[in-house]
Amino acid sequence: MPNQTELLDLLLLNRGIKTEYCHKFLNPSYEEGIYDPFLMKDMEKACVRIFEAIEAKEKIVIYSDYDCDGIPAAVMMHDFFQKINYPFSIDSDIEGNEVYKNNQKESFSYGARVYIPHRHDEGYGLHFDAVNQFIENGVNLIITFDLGITAIDEVAQAKTNGVDVIITDHHLPHQIENESGVYQDILPRAYAILNPKQEGCNYPDKMLCGAGVAYKLIQGLISKYDQYWKINKGWEKWLLDMVGVATLADQVPLLNENRVLAYYGLKVLRKGRRPGLVELFKKAGVDIKKLNEEDITFTLAPRINAASRMSDPMKAFTLLSTTDPVLAKTFSDYLVEINNERKTIVAHIMKEVKKLLHKREDKSIIVIGNPNWRIGVLGIVASKITEEYQKPAFVWGTDGNGEIRGSCRLPAILEDDNEASLVEIMSRLPEGSLLEFGGHRSAGGFSASHESIHLLEDRLVKVFIPNLSNQEKEIYNIEATILIDDVTNENYKTIEKLAPFGMSNPKPIFSFKKLNIFAIKEFGKDKNHLELIFKNSRGYQIKAISFFKTRDSFNNTLVVGQSIDLIANFEKNNFAGREELRLRILDLIN
Repeated sequence: MPNQTELLDLLLLNRGIKTEYCHKFLNPSYEEGIYDPFLMKDMEKACVRIFEAIEAKEKIVIYSDYDCDGIPAAVMMHDFFQKINYPFSIDSDIEGNEVYKNNQKESFSYGARVYIPHRHDEGYGLHFDAVNQFIENGVNLIITFDLGITAIDEVAQAKTNGVDVIITDHHLPHQIENESGVYQDILPRAYAILNPKQEGCNYPDKMLCGAGVAYKLIQGLISKYDQYWKINKGWEKWLLDMVGVATLADQVPLLNENRVLAYYGLKVLRKGRRPGLVELFKKAGVDIKKLNEEDITFTLAPRINAASRMSDPMKAFTLLSTTDPVLAKTFSDYLVEINNERKTIVAHIMKEVKKLLHKREDKSIIVIGNPNWRIGVLGIVASKITEEYQKPAFVWGTDGNGEIRGSCRLPAILEDDNEASLVEIMSRLPEGSLLEFGGHRSAGGFSASHESIHLLEDRLVKVFIPNLSNQEKEIYNIEATILIDDVTNENYKTIEKLAPFGMSNPKPIFSFKKLNIFAIKEFGKDKNHLELIFKNSRGYQIKAISFFKTRDSFNNTLVVGQSIDLIANFEKNNFAGREELRLRILDLIN
């Protein structure tokens, strides 16, 4: 391996970080890296309307998505309204361990309250039933978070009945082709729209997550009215923990402003100011003071998302927003329990998927479903299918009303293919193929009629022509081939200078050639995790681990003394208070 300076230069070069930007990338600065919120289209308009609503003691609804992007956004708004002493309530009653559904009809005199739709019963987005409920209750202003950019009819319904809507979102707007063959955004006629992806918005970072847009709104409000509300300068930085969680969990590119938000978000998270997070990480054996991005993506996000996948998203909201240690413990226990239940359900569905696909003709796109599959877990199933089969996957089930809904994912191998945007693929389908669809380039959702769902795979195959050159693409972007002697704390510290890692800034992957296995262990309750031990030239042992793999998981059974080629990355294990440098196995050839 090159020395530390050469290694750092190589990693930066591989990420396309130009020399003049290296210092800024390696040393994220809040003051220099956070943009003026008023560069975002409609920000002034949105801030003034919210201020007027607060001054007039209007009824405000915070309407957020149910995932680990929308919920943190709602928590930030909860904290903001509490800071300015504006009444804030949640559409739920806590009694024992239960949080009841949030579509109650009771009225409230004035203030703000949060509404998070139920994933199974209502599905994603702004819904007519909810809007009509708000109209009936005399709501004056709806502010959406991480949704709403495609809610054209729902916003029209609110507007017709005298309810203003401010949309904050980061998803792609619907587009239609005009007479000149140019695609144009079709936007709801909301009072204001905050979305850096909309036409006419010159905000410098187009790739903020939903909570990132929410943070810009709070920044704008405080920048404009901080003296009126007597808010200390910089108070909003305490909200960066929620922005960091969402930025990492939603897998937006960790470049530009997102890198700064994630970097400082982790710093705030490590201070352990939210009792619910302290309890949850404690149960997972994570030292919150040494938290890293993988603790967010692999430990926290699945448990937050489990609330909506398996139960009620308000449980996750309460966990993140509460200052009560008793509630923090109660809800962290509950989220751990239902996340374990979620894992069991996904494993059962994947077993069924493999049986079905084994019998079917091989096609360029996979569409698979079952009316009995729980829609809350279908995004996870779609991700697992794309990972295993390296093809776009559309997975469907039925919601609480018997309607067909699904999730779709794009495999990493196709992410550089300009023709492989899921939203673009779905937009090419014949009219009537889908009832609704939306999302991102590589992840989305859809609904379909019971008649059309069985035709969906053939229709998708016809409109999707994969770039065949991608079939030759390496699944792993290997940074360099190195020696086992190069697995050192010094090199780990060099690699860590690029953290936090995520989309567009992946954790560096290295190749090792002809390593001799010194020892093999299988660990875990079911002995279903693998540990290989190698020795370096100084006789020190270096561990390499792989979860849910055994010595029989590869081409040939692994044996002591065998020579293998290994693909892995560095990781520091901090479990139970012990630090250990090791390798995480991605693949091996034996």
